[in-house]
Amino acid sequence: MIPIPSGVRVWIATGHTDMRRGMQSLALTVQESLKRDPHAGDLYIFRGRRGDLVEILWHDGLGISLYAKRLDRGKFIWLAASAGAVSISAAQMSEQTAWPCG
Repeated sequence: MIPIPSGVRVWIATGHTDMRRGMQSLALTVQESLKRDPHAGDLYIFRGRRGDLVEILWHDGLGISLYAKRLDRGKFIWLAASAGAVSISAAQMSEQTAWPCG
């Protein structure tokens, strides 16, 4: 689990993302598609097409980190919308049962 400081906003990017993309490409997506600042300290979660892998982009004040999580079984529950992002709380993110399904 990523230790997220209080006050960090968590954004789930709707739709699916090409999981071959790296941190610079995902940061550009945050800036251009989501119209947000990838260096502002918010956390962005992107899901792959199959649904078993997410990448998490986070600027912690020192630099950008890219985390990945793959489920052994099941898929991450995701929103049906094809564009944009939805904000969730850090508490909702830490409760993994709130967004993956098994």
